[in-house]
Amino acid sequence: MKRSRTLLESFMYAISGILYTLRTQRNIRIHFLTTILVLLLSWLMNLRALELLLVIVAITLVIVAEMINTAIETVVDMYTKEYHPLAEVAKNVAAGAVLITVLNAIVIGYYVFLKKLPMSFGFLK
Repeated sequence: MKRSRTLLESFMYAISGILYTLRTQRNIRIHFLTTILVLLLSWLMNLRALELLLVIVAITLVIVAEMINTAIETVVDMYTKEYHPLAEVAKNVAAGAVLITVLNAIVIGYYVFLKKLPMSFGFLK
C-alpha cells in the first residue's frame, strides 16, 4: 500500500507542476509576463479593491486554463504519438477553453482600465 503524501509533499508537487509549465510552455510565460505588467498597471492606476479583485480573478482563470490545457495535451501525447481525430478534438477543446478565458480577461481589462483613462468614452461609465 502506498503511503499518504504529507501536506508539504503535495505543495512541492504542485510547485513542480507550475515550474514545469513555466519551463516548457511559451504561452504560460507570456501569461506570467502579462500578469506582471497588468499588476504593475493596476498599482499605478490605483485600482479600487473590487476592480483589482476582478483583474486578479481574470488572471487566475487564464493561468489555470493554460495549465489544464498543458495537462490535457501532455496526457494525449503520452497516450498516442500518431494522429487521431479524437486527440485533435481534446487538444482543440482545451485550447478553446484558454481562448475563452483570455477573451474574458480582455473584456475585464477593457472595462477596468479603459474607463480610468481621462479620454474614456461615455458608454464605459
